[in-house]
Amino acid sequence: MDTEAPHTQRGHSSPVEGDGRPRSAFSRRGRSGGRTAGGRPLTWRRVGVLGVICTVFLLLFSNFVVQPFLIPSRSMEPTLQVGDRVLVNKLAYRFGEQPGRGDVVVFDGTGSFVRERPEGNPIGTVLHGAASALGLAEPSDTDFVKRVVGVGGDDVVCCDAGGRVAVNGVPLAEPYLHPGDAPSVVPFRIVVPLGTLWVMGDHRSQSRDSRDHLGEPGGGMVPVEKVIGRADWIGWPLSRWDSVGGGHG
Repeated sequence: MDTEAPHTQRGHSSPVEGDGRPRSAFSRRGRSGGRTAGGRPLTWRRVGVLGVICTVFLLLFSNFVVQPFLIPSRSMEPTLQVGDRVLVNKLAYRFGEQPGRGDVVVFDGTGSFVRERPEGNPIGTVLHGAASALGLAEPSDTDFVKRVVGVGGDDVVCCDAGGRVAVNGVPLAEPYLHPGDAPSVVPFRIVVPLGTLWVMGDHRSQSRDSRDHLGEPGGGMVPVEKVIGRADWIGWPLSRWDSVGGGHG
């Protein structure tokens, strides 16, 4: 009797445990399956949210700190080539420093190089602006990249007896000029108003710059307040990774 009782109890308990195990396993599979089935959209949702957060962060970073800028033309060759993406330092002139002679700057040419911002589809304009801010599209038609040749108060002349651009009577050594280009085939003499810049491209024969707007309102001068930032580095392609450099010899 004593030996059967434990056996009987085990016999009664075994089906319960047996029943419990399948139910428990089935329950776990059901919950696991729910997580798997429900987890996929949750995962994609998280990826989407993460993508939006990263995009917003990059846009904010490019808007206030460093912005990639796609070079669309040959006007700055050989320093910058078509397709280069330069990293524009937007903090360069935020804390009192002013653009200097030789700096390569990106600026908004509205009011100096172009009369007014061209109208377009608002949604398309926003999307294009976001893409250009990330260096994925060409910049706005109102954005330009040039080299600062004269700052406020400078007397800029071309050309001196040696055929060179001179600033305040000192001829400029311009090693960045495109091979075969003259410093300028357009003679000029200007005094740069305070708070403005006289800018020119390195590929002088292919650049529309301050010289082309001499007879227009503003005389081709770019207000310092319109400078977006200083082009400090070539970030892409990697084979051209280098500092942009600046300064006049």
